[in-house]
Amino acid sequence: MSKSSEAALGVVIGYLLLIAFSALFVMLLWNWVIVAIFALPVIDYWLALGLYLLCGILFKGYSTKDK
Repeated sequence: MSKSSEAALGVVIGYLLLIAFSALFVMLLWNWVIVAIFALPVIDYWLALGLYLLCGILFKGYSTKDK
């Protein structure tokens, strides 16, 4: 494997780990705060992942402007 492909693989693995831990954080925070305050149902990991991705799409937005 070349150095550039190893670096790219490292970036992809890092990004996937970031998404996985972010979904875990969303699940734990939801089950700790939202269930206690609003009496909404407990969510599992996959629902938290979907919620995380949906919020990323809705609130992050995509700009066509160059920064």
